[in-house]
Amino acid sequence: MKKYTFAIVGALGNVGSVMREIMEESLLPIGDLILMDIPENEGQMVKWRDRHITIVTAQPEAFHGVEIALFSAGSAAALELAPKAVKCGCICIDNSTAFRMDPEHPLVIPEVNPEALDNHKGIIANPNCSTIQMLVALKPIHDKYTIKRVVVSTYQAVSGTGQAAVQELEDQVRAFADGSEMPVSVYPYQIAFNALPHIDVFEENGYTKEEMKMIKETHKILDPEIQITATTVRIPVVSGHSESVNIETVKQFEITDVKTLMANSPGIVLEDDPANNVYPLALNADGKDPVYVGRIRRDESIENGINLWCVSDNLRKGAALNTIQIAEELIRRDLVRIPGA
Repeated sequence: MKKYTFAIVGALGNVGSVMREIMEESLLPIGDLILMDIPENEGQMVKWRDRHITIVTAQPEAFHGVEIALFSAGSAAALELAPKAVKCGCICIDNSTAFRMDPEHPLVIPEVNPEALDNHKGIIANPNCSTIQMLVALKPIHDKYTIKRVVVSTYQAVSGTGQAAVQELEDQVRAFADGSEMPVSVYPYQIAFNALPHIDVFEENGYTKEEMKMIKETHKILDPEIQITATTVRIPVVSGHSESVNIETVKQFEITDVKTLMANSPGIVLEDDPANNVYPLALNADGKDPVYVGRIRRDESIENGINLWCVSDNLRKGAALNTIQIAEELIRRDLVRIPGA
């Protein structure tokens, strides 16, 4: 099998570090791996498999010879570097918001819309973490019963904000235990022992940018006809996003059939035995790849309604893993090439 030269852009960040971990154990045909980060980190050494790799600065010249680059360096870096990398013959899979809603670039979850890769032009967008886990759960339901409307409420971990937020949560818990004043800088209010219905900035319609991401990305990835509304909440959990999803379908269903469908769908692990306190927990999803689904029950307030609870590690399936799975799908479909190049 042909081997490819990969790069990770933002290799020392939260998501970049998880990308390195996953790729270390993956079966991807990696011939060489280039690790890129900010200039201040150039020269640092990182152990990967049986060797040490030197961090290089993420700049256009660094992409010569790279065939697939996984970006987790923010929108500004992606907008600056990805088009230049494509000109070097490199396919870029970006984890930021930079290209998600650009109609020219596919927005992909391999379990949901892998066919969108067929017409890529060198840049592929990775969806928002909360969108990914929800759509992995919704895809089989939509295929079989046709989803009419979705109401989702999220309970999102602080690691989605970054390492500074994780540190602040830990510092606040220690301050509480010590009886001292809690430091508050990352979020507008204390996050420890609290819940903040505020993720990203508020837009003119009263929704946050995070909520609108879930709406717009669902329309682009799954079906523009689905009516969807979202409320996103940050909670004092380090890792793992949880979501309460209310679904209205066009076709009738039996709840037992929905559970069977979930159990047999790719990327999903069913945890649904409430009599024995078995249901998805963020704590148990930490460090694992699947989307866990449970608490599946009929919404008795409408004719064809389903309630479910889904949980996933936001740094893995919500970011790093999905990006790597896109690369795997590109290789499987023999799409590691730039059209016209």
